[in-house]
Formats: sequence, C-alpha cells, structure tokens
Amino acid sequence: MLIKICGITSSEIAETAVQAGADFLGFVFAKSKREISADQARKIIAALPEHVKSVGVFVNKDVQEIEKIARITGLDLIQLHGEESAETVSSLTLPVIKSLPGTEEGIKKAAQYDAASYLLMDSPPLPHAHGGNGISFNWSMLKDYTFSNQLILAGGLTPENVAEAIQLVNPSGVDVSSGVETDGKKDPDKIKAFIQAAKRTIERNR
Repeated sequence: MLIKICGITSSEIAETAVQAGADFLGFVFAKSKREISADQARKIIAALPEHVKSVGVFVNKDVQEIEKIARITGLDLIQLHGEESAETVSSLTLPVIKSLPGTEEGIKKAAQYDAASYLLMDSPPLPHAHGGNGISFNWSMLKDYTFSNQLILAGGLTPENVAEAIQLVNPSGVDVSSGVETDGKKDPDKIKAFIQAAKRTIERNR
C-alpha cells in the first residue's frame, strides 16, 4: 500500500515524510495555500531518495504547461485534480493519478479513465476549491469496486481514522494533506502518526 503526503512546501517537511516512510510526496501547482513554485519543488525533489516518488498536482491546467513543469521539476507522476477529460489523461507522458469525487457519479466516471495509473477518490470539491478541505465522505460506497487495485483513498483522512478507512475500503493507497496539519501548516508529529497508523494497519491485514 502506498502512503502519499500531499501539499509539501519545504525540504524539512519532505525529509520528515521520507524518514517516516512515505512513498509519494505531492506538490501542488494550483491556486492553494499549499501552492509551490516549480523552482522550489525542483530543489526539494532533487534531494529525494529514488524510492520516494514525486507527484505534481494540477487543476484544469493546459497539457503543455503540465509537461513543462514536469520537466523542470523532475516529477515522477502527474495528479489531475480538476475536471480533466480521459483524452487529457491519455495525452500525458508520465503516469497519471486522476482524482474523482467520492460520489456515485464519480464512481461511475472511473471507467472512463482506463489510461490512469491510479484513481484517487476524494471529497466532492467545495466552491473554488479542489481537495485538501479535510472533509471525509462515505467510504463504504467504494467497497468491492473493480478499480480497487488502482484506488487511492483521500478526503478527511487523519492519524485517528486512517486505520478504519484502510480496513473498510482496502485501497492501494491513502493520501492526506490537511489531516496532518496544525493551524494550516504541516505538523511533523501528525505526519509520523499518520504513516505509523497506516503501516500498522497494513501489517495487521497481511
């Protein structure tokens, strides 16, 4: 199971997440309090160990601009967190994580994105915001769906509830951002607690 810490904005937090056992680190290239510049991300990504993959998060951005930022920063994966089409997913040269809302409609759309490496089910977006809002959804609707081997679960996950979410849904990965923050900033202790809770649950389920 993959553990993704999203909204990385500093080398210190990236190192904390790596040392705690994160598999993916997310860098947001969209309007957000967690937005990072390509130059800042490049410096952080360059220092990551090879086994930790960098994910660039984009919202309804032009494909050429996505590819440009991916080249500058050295991204490993692209996460599309807006209303991007299946054609957009197919056109990108890097592996894609396509975000979908955790609703019946979102689940039905999953089949359209067969070119995506992973499908990330997140809380339905708020007005003028895509993800990172700390709100959970009805995880039980994801049980037994055929795309479970591609599923990354997000939306309202915390160190306190990630074990329950993993046991209920059995996803391929979990993704957290606001759930490991204090006063809007990444909290090293919460990052460690989240990863430890997820890993303990994974071990028990083996």
